[in-house]
Amino acid sequence: MTQEPQSNKPDSSPWKAVGLVSAIGVDLALCTLAGFWFGSWLDGMWNHSGLGIGLGVLAGLVAGMVSIVIIIQKITGERND
Repeated sequence: MTQEPQSNKPDSSPWKAVGLVSAIGVDLALCTLAGFWFGSWLDGMWNHSGLGIGLGVLAGLVAGMVSIVIIIQKITGERND
């Protein structure tokens, strides 16, 4: 009766995957909402009809994507040197 050895590596934990997926979702949502808020503020100052909101949401999405790449690199331990 041979049993396969269990991996003691932290990378094999399902909770790590749950945490990563949760962090990605929350991060993208918060960055997008922050961009929307900032864009609304710009629209109020510039008296434009939605241009600030559109730019703010796009900037928030880009910031969220960059942040997601950084989170994934930290969790997986990969670097681009």
